[in-house]
Amino acid sequence: MKNNPFKLSILGIFIILGLWATAQEVKLKVDATSIAKIQPTMYGLFFEDINFAADGGLYAELIKNRSFEFANPKMGWIEPESPILSFNTDSGLSTIVKYAGYTTNHNYINITVNNPDRYTLINEGFRGMGIKAGATYELSVMAAQESGAIEQIHFQLMDEAGTVIGETSITPEGKSWKTYEMAFTATKTAEKAQLKISFQGKGSINLDMISLFPQDTWKGRKKGLRKDIVQLLDDIQPGFLRFPGGCIVEGRTLAKRYQWKKTVGPIEDRELLINRWNSEFDHRPTPDYYQSFGIGFFEYFQLAEDMGAAPLPILGCGMACQFNTGELVPMEDLGPYVQDALDLIEFANGSTDTPWGKVRSDMGHPDPFHMKHIGIGNEQWGPEYIKRYKVFEKAIKEKYPDMIIVSGSGPFPDGEYFEYGWEELKKLNTEIVDEHYYRPPSWFRENATRYDQYDRSGPKVFAGEYAAQSVGTTSPDNKNNWDCALSEAAFMTGLERNADLVTMTSYAPLMAHAEGWQWTPDLLWFNNLESYGTTNYYVQKLFANNAGTDLIRITEEGVPLTGQHELYASAVTDTRTKELILKLVNTADDTQEVSVAIDGIRLNSKGEAEVLTSASLNDENSFDAPKAVSPKTEDIKLSGGTLKMSLAKNSLTVVRLKTK
Repeated sequence: MKNNPFKLSILGIFIILGLWATAQEVKLKVDATSIAKIQPTMYGLFFEDINFAADGGLYAELIKNRSFEFANPKMGWIEPESPILSFNTDSGLSTIVKYAGYTTNHNYINITVNNPDRYTLINEGFRGMGIKAGATYELSVMAAQESGAIEQIHFQLMDEAGTVIGETSITPEGKSWKTYEMAFTATKTAEKAQLKISFQGKGSINLDMISLFPQDTWKGRKKGLRKDIVQLLDDIQPGFLRFPGGCIVEGRTLAKRYQWKKTVGPIEDRELLINRWNSEFDHRPTPDYYQSFGIGFFEYFQLAEDMGAAPLPILGCGMACQFNTGELVPMEDLGPYVQDALDLIEFANGSTDTPWGKVRSDMGHPDPFHMKHIGIGNEQWGPEYIKRYKVFEKAIKEKYPDMIIVSGSGPFPDGEYFEYGWEELKKLNTEIVDEHYYRPPSWFRENATRYDQYDRSGPKVFAGEYAAQSVGTTSPDNKNNWDCALSEAAFMTGLERNADLVTMTSYAPLMAHAEGWQWTPDLLWFNNLESYGTTNYYVQKLFANNAGTDLIRITEEGVPLTGQHELYASAVTDTRTKELILKLVNTADDTQEVSVAIDGIRLNSKGEAEVLTSASLNDENSFDAPKAVSPKTEDIKLSGGTLKMSLAKNSLTVVRLKTK
């Protein structure tokens, strides 16, 4: 068959038109008239103690099981010269002893030294101890002589090769408990150091609360938080901090739920609890994952205050995790749970002459924390949650009518539990409903319009937990790749465009230890020495750092950009910095040309753009390349009220232009 020249010419025309259409400029228009206020809480942080986020992570303590309270009281401790089935007359041995009266600190260790040249006790730390050359470390220990003559106790930091890289010692005095504190400087950096304890002299001695911290903590607080991790969080400029978690609040059983009152007061009196994530997943059993509560509610409030973030504590509602036992407290026994909520508000905001306000004051913070939000329940669903929520709401509003209560719609973004929760909560005129979604990247791009048609007369929305899952929810193979982060950026333009409805948002989970994680992906990763922000982190940071104060319109032919041409956009102004800020997301595999006509505001002709992109959607940040995917700043120019830009393929671009 001969070629048909007419058909070829028509085909050629279509090819040319297709190429022209691809390359043509997308024309956008900005109307700088304010249509809604951006709430200061728009972009925040959700802290959950998962992935060794607290002990072994944010909490700078280097000793694991410092007070011998784990279910296996010696977990984390090694006696290399003391076999368990021996009297160890040629070395020594230890015994766990319970305090008389069974206080919140139940156990201490009794050590009998038969040969001081051979007996040692070693703590392995949280997958080792991160020690930095030239840094000063503060060690404390409680000790009481029992018999014999233990003349000195030596403490040595040992690197991976067994070399001493820092040391100090104490001289124990008397048979009464006494706390000893000392400081020393490390001579070498080690990621997996251990603490070795040895003795001079023979005899029996009791030890407890063996603790080791870097001196250089966040804001220099003794026994405080790990500085590099908090700095990454603070750099986001979060509007709120949700704490202490989600599922850990509920507990596997009610007996194992998070109880905030047990996390305040003197550190040594806080009763340890096994972490709910200790054995949740078959792919990551973590039998040494406990909560010392060195970070308790006081420390969370303090951290929020440090970052200028509104505190949002979440409390259990008398329902254990419904993915586990689903245990319910009877309605007639709900009173103590409700009282915990009322007492927490008093702890946060009460004067120093109130019982719980005095506890806060005695901990070093006489001024209130000015808490305005409280969450009741995490991911509960069904009628039993609604029944219990009503009781909490009534009691809180009667005593604290201005307190804003966050309720929950369950663990999923749709389905019968979700629909039921929303229907019932709307009937109650609740203020904020928390929604959670862990979905594929495509879901986030497709749901940029999720809130466009929500009822504006109902509750506000808290997008409390979300993250794109590259493989599948709870999969250990999920990655913090650029595809996930870019899809989240597209979705976040939809959150921002609906800022009249969506008033709080936070990615989840917040952080993970490189060798102690249970869940991926996570916003930032750390090991014992270093930490870095993921691709997702930089998306969150760009949005939060450029939240603005007023929502305005950015459209194409009068319609919001919600995926047309594979483009997404939102726009705000900031009355504080006097800026127009545009967020433009290009999810296409090609560069796209855009022109933005700007009306209703006078602008300087020069500005800047921060561009976040990468060559491949599979790219990730890492310890070796922590900023492989991170923003690059470019100069931009406005001409005649119009901004012309080339948007890089698969990119997030944040434009800032000063107003005149």
